[in-house]
Amino acid sequence: MSLDDHIVRTPDTAGGRPRIRGRRITVQDIAIWHERLGKSADEIAAEYDLTLADVHAALAYYFDHRDEIDARAAEDRAFAEAMRARTPSRIPRERLDNDRSGADR
Repeated sequence: MSLDDHIVRTPDTAGGRPRIRGRRITVQDIAIWHERLGKSADEIAAEYDLTLADVHAALAYYFDHRDEIDARAAEDRAFAEAMRARTPSRIPRERLDNDRSGADR
């Protein structure tokens, strides 16, 4: 099997982002879980019912296209921040801060 057997890009699914064949899990998702959240390939495979080959193919694809995928992730974060700034929460800031500090306990 090759990388193409595991990773696909289709314009109608996941915004055309590269993803695991037959799933809506994107390469960007796998990269974030692995690189930023520190999950192992085994943990990702078990948690999302993927094969290790799927996870490793996604990581290989990510490392081959890192600049493109990281740029898209940065755009996503900027969009989310802009939406938060334009649409403030109806929950008072103090309550959000208290809820967050309580979750850390």
